Amino acid sequence: MDLNAFDLLEKELEFTSFSHQDALAIGNRIVQYAQENNVAVAIHIERNRVPVFTHLMDGTSEENYTWLFRKKRIVDHYNRSSAYIEERFIQSGASHAEHSLLSTAEYQAVGGSIPIRVKGVGVVGSITVGGLTGELDHAYAVEGIRLFLNGK
Repeated sequence: MDLNAFDLLEKELEFTSFSHQDALAIGNRIVQYAQENNVAVAIHIERNRVPVFTHLMDGTSEENYTWLFRKKRIVDHYNRSSAYIEERFIQSGASHAEHSLLSTAEYQAVGGSIPIRVKGVGVVGSITVGGLTGELDHAYAVEGIRLFLNGK
């Protein structure tokens, strides 16, 4: 996906407001979507750096839990999706792991974490999915947000 497509996607996924109840609904939608597709994912949602939803489906592990935080720290740092940051480095001929000044033990620019952007406010948190490939984690996070926004 090119960077312009990421820009359009992040605009499409913008919220008008975001509450703890919204985090619960989105988290549950991602779990349901994963169950429908017979996959296990780990999900972590934060609002203002406060955890408001965390669930690790049967079949996930402590390693998946650790990866949630590595990806969400990318969103915290850049205010962009972790997939966007990964692609930005790739398109520049570099890798985040080798060319950023951030610790790879704490930050991993791979797909799966998306900023919670509220219109007129900005980024207020993140929705992170782990347990699959970065590309699939990103797709599950996107689909969970879309299902929520379309059902509202």
